[in-house]
Amino acid sequence: MENSKEMIAASSPSEANSIAEADSHLSALLYDVSQEVQVALENMLKMTSEINQSAGEISREIEKCRQSESAKNKILEEEKERFQKAAIAVLQMLRHN
Repeated sequence: MENSKEMIAASSPSEANSIAEADSHLSALLYDVSQEVQVALENMLKMTSEINQSAGEISREIEKCRQSESAKNKILEEEKERFQKAAIAVLQMLRHN
């Protein structure tokens, strides 16, 4: 910026206006870009928060499924043992006859 001011001071009035106008446009462009970057970062932060929330919900659902699977597995194991005992009892009855 200071170089621009020095150039403006050393140049003709029309050149000075051109340089000042270019500086103004450049400043406006930089401001616009910085605003867009800020909005993009805020949106990314929101998305990150939503992703973390979804990940937490998914983790809880996975844990519920694991617990449910564990309970079902236990029930199946108990039924398997009962059927095995019943089958052994039937085989023993058949042997004694």
